[in-house]
Amino acid sequence: MYSDVPLGTPPYEFTFGTDQCGSYSSEGDCYNREHSWPQSWFNSVNGPVSDLFQVYPTDGKVNGQRSNYPYGNVGIASWTSLNGSKLGSCSDTGYSLTVFEPIDEYKGDVARTYFYMSTRYYSEDAGWASSGATNKSDILPWQVNVLLQWHHLDTVSAKEIARNDSIYYLYQNNRNPFIDNPQWADSIWETTVFAFINEITNEHSVSIYPNPATDFLFINKNLSFFSYEYQLFNSIGKLVNSGKPENNKIDISKLNAGIYFMQIRTDKGNFGGKFIKQ
Repeated sequence: MYSDVPLGTPPYEFTFGTDQCGSYSSEGDCYNREHSWPQSWFNSVNGPVSDLFQVYPTDGKVNGQRSNYPYGNVGIASWTSLNGSKLGSCSDTGYSLTVFEPIDEYKGDVARTYFYMSTRYYSEDAGWASSGATNKSDILPWQVNVLLQWHHLDTVSAKEIARNDSIYYLYQNNRNPFIDNPQWADSIWETTVFAFINEITNEHSVSIYPNPATDFLFINKNLSFFSYEYQLFNSIGKLVNSGKPENNKIDISKLNAGIYFMQIRTDKGNFGGKFIKQ
C-alpha cells in the first residue's frame, strides 16, 4: 500500500519469498511485514500480532519511515515515498505531531483496518498499550474523525473484497465486517465524531470563569470578535441582567445565590454557558 500505484506503473515490484527483508537502505531493496496498528501499541501480544487483517506486505524502507506514527493528513511533509505516501506534521484538528499519510487509493483500506481492530479486540485489550491515536483498542476521537473521512473518500475496492474472502476461506475464518458492511462504521463512530467536533468548537469559542462565582464573572474569548453583548437568565428563564461587559468582566455581586444561564451574542455566533452564583 505504501509503494503501489493503482492504474499506473509502480516504481518497483517484489517477488514473494525471494525479495523478503533482509536489510535495506533505500526503497525497492526488499519487503517486510507492516503492522498497520503498530506492535508497540498492543505490546506485540498474541492474536493481533499475526492478524492478517492488519498485517500488510510493505517496502522495508517505507515501513521504517512510517515507524509507529499514527495515520493522518500531512500538512508539511518531511519525507515522501516514491508512490506519494508522506510523513510529516499533522494538519488534522486535535493532533499536531508527526503522522503518516498513505495515498488516497489506500486511505479507506487503512480506515477499515482500524475499525476492524477496534471491534475485533474490544474487551480483549488488557495487555495493550496506548498511543497518540488510541487508548488500547479504542480509537481516539481525532483519529476516528480522520478515519471516517478516509472511509468515505476511498470506498471498498475489489482488492479489499478479494483479500477479505481469502483471509476468511483460507486462513483465519473470520471477516472484516466493515468491508462487507461499510455503513456500520458510521453507525458505531459517527456519535464519537459529533461529540469531538462539538468539544473542539466549544474549546475554541467562549467560556466563563470562575465557576462557582461570587462577585465577578470573566469571559474567556478563544475567538476574535470586537464586541459582544451578554444576557443572564435565572433558573426559571427570567432575564436578570444584560449589557456589554467592560474588559471581559461582569459584576454579579447583586444576584441572589443560585444557578444562572448566560447567552453571549457576537458577530461570530451565539454562545451559551451555565454558572453557579454563591
